[in-house]
Amino acid sequence: MHNIAILSRDSALYQTLIQQAHLPHLRLILVDNKIAGTFDYSQVHILFGDPDLTAQIISQCTQLKWLQSTWAGNTALFALDKTDYQLCGVKGVFQQAMQEYIFAYLLYFSRNLTGFNQAQKNKKWAAPTYQSLAGKTLGIMGVGDIGQAVAKMAKHFSMKTRGYTRTSNDCEFIDQYYTCHAEQSFAKKLDYLVCLLPQSRATTGLIDHNFLSYLPEHCVLINAGRGTTIIDTDLINALQNKALQAAVLDVFEQEPLPENHAYWQLGNLYVTQHTAAESLPRDIFPLFSDNYNRFIKGQTLHNLLDFAKGY
Repeated sequence: MHNIAILSRDSALYQTLIQQAHLPHLRLILVDNKIAGTFDYSQVHILFGDPDLTAQIISQCTQLKWLQSTWAGNTALFALDKTDYQLCGVKGVFQQAMQEYIFAYLLYFSRNLTGFNQAQKNKKWAAPTYQSLAGKTLGIMGVGDIGQAVAKMAKHFSMKTRGYTRTSNDCEFIDQYYTCHAEQSFAKKLDYLVCLLPQSRATTGLIDHNFLSYLPEHCVLINAGRGTTIIDTDLINALQNKALQAAVLDVFEQEPLPENHAYWQLGNLYVTQHTAAESLPRDIFPLFSDNYNRFIKGQTLHNLLDFAKGY
């Protein structure tokens, strides 16, 4: 039997899904949405849960073989020294939600919905200026499964696409690829920039004053990757000085975003509460179930993460 502990804010839902699936040779020994201080974690073989919770007790899991994360971001686990287990992330379930989020804002800005709303308030029939997405250039930083889905959607709108990546270079929907140290060429003449990069040493602080200076003044930046990619003070200065048209941020270095943070005060910055694509049990559980069946058969697990790379 394989002992499993579930540590998640959605632990009750995951418990129900596991019980309904009748997975063989699996024993639930803990189901909780918080850390159980008196529980003996040394008997856990499999952890299934939220990274920030599992990171607090993983050092006690001396028999741990596999951890299935419920989130795409696993920074809390990568920050630890423990690496003697298989860590699996979440991939392949966020594409549609991310497409909806990103193109909601691309259309918001291109069609100038603010201008039309103001015209309605002022009872003016004269239409404000607006643009089509067709022919505009979209830069995508991070061309994994989500980035490729965004690029594919961009082609439905007849957009030009650029991809910034360290590894991927085979997406048919990317017109031009750029790699590290080619930031200026990548950013030049972009109309929209979408950042989907994971958190790593290489991506931390990547979007700084220099990078932002490469972007045209009319460019709109959307960050739905990781908050640490952007130097906050540099983005604030760029927005205040109109060096950038606008920014849409779903992720932040500190979450929740403090009430006294300057981001709240900027009229050309749009804040969402890390909701671009949320981890829902109905989407995450099939990944766990599939991996569990692979685990008991001794097969390679899907979505294995690399401790050395941090993603």
